[in-house]
Amino acid sequence: MNQHQHAPLNTHSDKALLALLESFSDAWNRHDLAALMNCMHDDCVFLTAAGNEPHGTRHAGPAAVSKAFASAWETFPDARWRDARHWVSGDRGVSEWTFTGTAADGTRSESCGVDLFIFRDGKILEKNVFRKDRPRLPAR
Repeated sequence: MNQHQHAPLNTHSDKALLALLESFSDAWNRHDLAALMNCMHDDCVFLTAAGNEPHGTRHAGPAAVSKAFASAWETFPDARWRDARHWVSGDRGVSEWTFTGTAADGTRSESCGVDLFIFRDGKILEKNVFRKDRPRLPAR
């Protein structure tokens, strides 16, 4: 390989990566941190929907990503990502979903969003989340 050629990031089939996204989505709804992290590459990065940087807050490496993932369930103990749909093309993937959750004060969140993914070696290298910025709904 010469200096102008690059090894492909993804050598796995779209079908296998689609199954990975389905497993990843199911793990979020089970609140299964170990299963989530099993889907992530060792060099994983998670870019949140909110934060002080244009890309949100950047969490790099398994320990930081795991901690950031777990915080979603701390904020919304009943968090769910409903109506998930997934697409994969080469080393990129997309998941579309509707997030619902109830905060400790009883207010509720319901908003649509997408995750943009980059894959490497059959795992998720980067998860970049985008979610509608919607005010919380009153407690029931």
